[in-house]
Amino acid sequence: MLHEISFKSFNERDMVQGWVYVPACEPKGIIQLIHGFGEHSRRYFHMIVAFMDAGFIVAADDHVGHGKTAIVNNSWGDWGDKGPHTMMEDEYKLTKIVKEMYPGLPYFMFGHSMGSFITRDYIAKYGNELKGATICGTAGSMPSLPATIAAISEGVAAGKGLESDPNYTNMLFAFMFARIEEPVRLGNEWICHSKWVQDDHAADPFDAFTKPTTNRSMLDFCKMMECIQGTEWAEKVPKELPIYNIAGDEDPVGSWGEGVYQTSNWLASTGHKVTTKLYSGYRHEIHNYDDIKCEVEKGIIDFFKSCL
Repeated sequence: MLHEISFKSFNERDMVQGWVYVPACEPKGIIQLIHGFGEHSRRYFHMIVAFMDAGFIVAADDHVGHGKTAIVNNSWGDWGDKGPHTMMEDEYKLTKIVKEMYPGLPYFMFGHSMGSFITRDYIAKYGNELKGATICGTAGSMPSLPATIAAISEGVAAGKGLESDPNYTNMLFAFMFARIEEPVRLGNEWICHSKWVQDDHAADPFDAFTKPTTNRSMLDFCKMMECIQGTEWAEKVPKELPIYNIAGDEDPVGSWGEGVYQTSNWLASTGHKVTTKLYSGYRHEIHNYDDIKCEVEKGIIDFFKSCL
């Protein structure tokens, strides 16, 4: 069974578009799936079906400025003006809606890439709502972040918040091609070795990859990353919340493994139970590699079942 839902964003402007996928069995729990920057939740359909086959209800939405939410609100790349916690607060709104629909079930969260940043922001405020969380393709400290925030802040202050300057994106992300050996065709080669995944990602009409993000929204993205750094962030996460941290060791977002372990170490050093797994030889979207995606999904499912 599929529920299509819509709710008012924290930005007080947009109507967020979401879906609740319900398996035809007695549910073990609910998994809220949070997609990454520039994409949309239906890119995870293989994973959604795997979660349903394992007996979990799956809830997912398209963030403001993304996917169907951007189409319905005519707001591609514009996240509104309510600051860096907008997407996190939208995810909490979705949590409350789904818990009312299916009360009393254990609740879990999976977030990939920017979705992992949103998850980390979420668990620092609402972690007691969850039985377990998986962060996938996350980042540790990003050396380019302070300078990028300073530059974008200057542009926004000068009245250019609704413009889109690709120089800011390059400041933040140019390093991600440092270890890409093949010729750059599309600019998304860092997500996966597969040409087919790259082409699908670039041609997807619900994907914001080819659409600009406003300077104001890029600033909110950077400030959200700033909020989830270090032991100061980790201290806010409930100690009893189990966390599963997974990535590819060729993922530049996670600094080729270093940033992934850095995040786990922030959590471990503040008394949290965190399990870390790196998939050797794989880039950012480990869940989209044909040879390991079923293994990745099984690992997430087994982790969530262990939290029951």
